Amino acid sequence: MPPASSCDCPHLDCVGEITKEELIQKSHGQCQDCKVGGPNLWACLENGCAYVGCGESHTDHSTVHSQETRHNLTVNLTTLRVWCYACGKEVFLERKLGPHSPSANIKPLPSPQNPDNSRAPGSPASLRVPPNGGCEDLDMETEEEDDLRARGLTGLKNIGNTCYMNAALQALSNCPPLTQFFLECGGLVRTDKKPALCKSYQKLVTDLWHKNRPSYVVPTNLFQGIKAINPMFRGYSQQDSQEFLRCLMDQLHEELKESLPEPYDQSTQVGTAPPADDTNEAEMLIPEQDEIQANREWQKEKNMINDLYPDIDKDVDTTTETTPIISSQGALKVQGRTSVPMEGHIPKMSSSPPKASGWPSLNPAHKKVTTFSPPKNKRQKKYRSVISDVFDGTIVSSVQCLTCDRVSVTLENFQDISLPIPGKEDLAKLHSSTHQTSLVKAGSCGEAYAPQGWIAFVMEYIKSWFWGPVVTLQDCLAAFFARDELKGDNMYSCEKCKKLRNGVKFCKMQSLPEILCIHLKRFRHELMFSTKISTHVSFPLEGLDLQPFLAKDSSAQTSNYDLLSVICHHGTASSGHYIAYCRNDVNNLWYEFDDQSVTEVSESCVQNAEAYVLFYKKSNEDALKERRRVSGLFNMMEPSLLQFYISRQWLNKFKTFAEPGPISNDDFLCLHGGVPPNKATLIDDLVVMLPQNVWDHLYSRYGGGPAVNHLYVCHTCQIEIEKLEKRRKSELDMFVRLNKAFQEEESPVVIYCISMQWFREWEGFVKGKGNDPPGPIDNAKITVNKNGHLTLKQGADSGQISEETWNFLHSIYGGGPVVTVRPSVSHLEAESLQSEEKIEVETRSV
Repeated sequence: MPPASSCDCPHLDCVGEITKEELIQKSHGQCQDCKVGGPNLWACLENGCAYVGCGESHTDHSTVHSQETRHNLTVNLTTLRVWCYACGKEVFLERKLGPHSPSANIKPLPSPQNPDNSRAPGSPASLRVPPNGGCEDLDMETEEEDDLRARGLTGLKNIGNTCYMNAALQALSNCPPLTQFFLECGGLVRTDKKPALCKSYQKLVTDLWHKNRPSYVVPTNLFQGIKAINPMFRGYSQQDSQEFLRCLMDQLHEELKESLPEPYDQSTQVGTAPPADDTNEAEMLIPEQDEIQANREWQKEKNMINDLYPDIDKDVDTTTETTPIISSQGALKVQGRTSVPMEGHIPKMSSSPPKASGWPSLNPAHKKVTTFSPPKNKRQKKYRSVISDVFDGTIVSSVQCLTCDRVSVTLENFQDISLPIPGKEDLAKLHSSTHQTSLVKAGSCGEAYAPQGWIAFVMEYIKSWFWGPVVTLQDCLAAFFARDELKGDNMYSCEKCKKLRNGVKFCKMQSLPEILCIHLKRFRHELMFSTKISTHVSFPLEGLDLQPFLAKDSSAQTSNYDLLSVICHHGTASSGHYIAYCRNDVNNLWYEFDDQSVTEVSESCVQNAEAYVLFYKKSNEDALKERRRVSGLFNMMEPSLLQFYISRQWLNKFKTFAEPGPISNDDFLCLHGGVPPNKATLIDDLVVMLPQNVWDHLYSRYGGGPAVNHLYVCHTCQIEIEKLEKRRKSELDMFVRLNKAFQEEESPVVIYCISMQWFREWEGFVKGKGNDPPGPIDNAKITVNKNGHLTLKQGADSGQISEETWNFLHSIYGGGPVVTVRPSVSHLEAESLQSEEKIEVETRSV
């Protein structure tokens, strides 16, 4: 919508004469109350008032000043945008300040109904977002550099053999999808998990990419956090850069992960719970959506196998391999979730839902409520984070038994691929025409060499006479994806034959990550010593094509990758030094990052590097054209009666991903279509407002959604939260009372045992550390069958509770089996007290 004219605000007469230069000078000062510095300080524009205060990112003394003095107008000293507290909107002072400069860092705008922001819970309030805020969030290329120096060229101080960490951090820092998330979606970086490494990493990225960058920064906080997680990195010895990367990325994912929306369960409705028999029948008759999708995927893989092996009669069995496995190809993540406790909120939105006509795309399932009744079986939740969004890919592996021809298929997630460096004999096999023919027939990767031709191979071998074997990154990929014969000590355990059999294994990529992390296996660690493979591996700076390694039914639209950064190791396996070469995203020049030193280098210098870890990003010209097209729509500034809210996270994907995928507004909506109460106070960090023409274009291009033009705090979710808190308190109070009585009992006749693994899950739930109740009590791991009787396994991780406590927990969660001990006095003193103390220690802080 077009900006309001200055005459819309009747309070402009109170503004004193002030120049832009005077405001810029004030921006270098600090808040007069808390002494915090910029950016985003706010200056009072009242005639004769020189007050400067901080914004909401600190203590918001600027708003306090306005409430106490009735001074209505204030200006952001970073963006020069003006806000009127009395009118509750942005105003423009072209006559006094000149054109305002847009910025994404805008003070959240208070509601016009209540400018002091002190609303009573549940009072109607609309979210106010500046009309052109979305353009700034979408268009990276419109921002003009205040400095001729490119950002991101800041070194890292070596704080004791930490070159392995510094090189890894610089390589990650130059991955735009990840860095832009931490720079522009910083409000989403929230965690209650120690050591809050995501906050340390966010601060480091902000320092590295600040426009007034220093020559170097000291990554002390992040280093302390890594050492707290993994003792390997304590001390001052040299460590492996790739192992550091895995540790860092695993922890970032753990702290930032969110559960994916589950398919709606129609068996539960508002205020009612179905009978147990009906629930079971529904579970039998209505298959889970995840299972339906999985079956479709496996059917695709069966079709692929039919294409690969057209001449054999197979028994394709996928019933026992429906869960991914861990292999050397990549790290598989199967992770649980610890949710942040839902807290009270300060509503900035309407407390009532919109009319039904306002939600044409709302699924009817949104009108129903999922109750907190304990499930018969706890479902395995799926999670995502910015780490998995950027780095996760999938490999499909197939193994054929050469005796019965049975083929089994598995899907494996990976965040990096560890590639072997082939030797002379391996290269000869990979390059041989007979081997290529056999690989193509088998559906493996011989076609990787088809476009290159034999002249290129002859030239490589001529070079090898002088420089040794010439190995390309394409060779390493082909060796990784080549057929693997399973025989001898590595025979295949066939489920159909029930024996070890000779087999053949091959794999392909099912889905490609936005950023591909490749680790070259340069180090071999034996029992007594370690060695390093110093063979030079040539790699392309642009146009790495993964098409030859894709599964035939892969949905990947882009298979070309360009190099972002490369970590290099100089020296031997026992000692050496790490550096990184990175392409700066601002000026597209290459730089060498050697701890504190940052130096521009040529492309040939990068290509001659001894690569250890490489980061490649998908290359897609269509994505660049689409961003320019959307920027053009913003510049048209068509008048629009409706404004639409869109996920800030998805906008970051649109701006930095080659394939952003469907619009996903579920990160700020509940399944009822409203904003969850625990996200209400964060709404400015979660959404951006778009004009209708931009929303229509994005929605028609990418799909997804749902379309949102009105935000309200979900009343149904609030009721569920209160119900959940009541349940937690009830269970906790009853357990404390029963356990206290048990501890005071001198000689119990019988003691019930309970798995401490299950108990810790339950304790986390009742203490508010997780939103999900535990599943049924599972004592299977603490029992052993002796002569047909279940007894407590020696050394089992178990606790001891009273019969009343067991009956109380079992009545809620069910499960088993029941395990009891009948102690003598000496038995209590020797063993039982120790298990009882474990329960006491676990509940001591209750």
